Amino acid sequence: MKDLSVLIVGGGAGLGALLARMAVEAGAAKIGIIDINQEAAESALEPAKAKGLPTAAAACDIQVGPQCHAAFDAIVAKLGRVDTLINCAAIYPRRPLLEITDAEWDASNGINIKGTYHMMVAAVRHMQAQEPKAHVRGRIVNLTSVDAFKAHPQNAHYAATKAAVVSLTRSFAHHVAKDGILVNSVAPAGMATEKAKALGFLEELAKASPLGRGAEPTEIAEWVLMTGGPKNTYMTGENVIVSGGYIYA
Repeated sequence: MKDLSVLIVGGGAGLGALLARMAVEAGAAKIGIIDINQEAAESALEPAKAKGLPTAAAACDIQVGPQCHAAFDAIVAKLGRVDTLINCAAIYPRRPLLEITDAEWDASNGINIKGTYHMMVAAVRHMQAQEPKAHVRGRIVNLTSVDAFKAHPQNAHYAATKAAVVSLTRSFAHHVAKDGILVNSVAPAGMATEKAKALGFLEELAKASPLGRGAEPTEIAEWVLMTGGPKNTYMTGENVIVSGGYIYA
């Protein structure tokens, strides 16, 4: 991420906060975070602040388009250029297939699909106007999921939204290729996050993986940063699956 200005949506906790820290370690020049929790966003910026990097945080409900654009504009007002946008805000509700409520559908669609869409639109409009670096005006990375490609009756609404994000990624990539904006997604399988550990999901993750374990969050984050970093100058419209073999199991 050397010398790039990186904005992470959903960066207040979990994988997003880890990405912010690892981007700093990888040489990012500026870090921005958009999250529904302003305090969490500010806290996740501490590694960047400790290195004296320019930082910016904004709070918004990404289900609401005008809030997304206002938050993006607030980040740009402080950081100037945004080279890489990482969309990792999502909810992961579980519900038996025949019992998903309208409210659960609306929340999943609103956050996982609409929120990703609105932030991509804001990023594209910003990136189209900036000068390219080595042919690239900007990079967008969306977090999808291997669930988009597997049968998941225990969380079909989540899986459906992630399949939609794969489709959105390809549509955006095709539309903005002429502008030198690279749009890709990364689809992990289950990760051994602190939340997964607390909820007792580790045994479930281990059983689902041919490798016998869930991914460490850092193992997924490395692929996200590679896809959104300066070494990627040509890949666009792709979905990178990092599943430890789960995709074919």
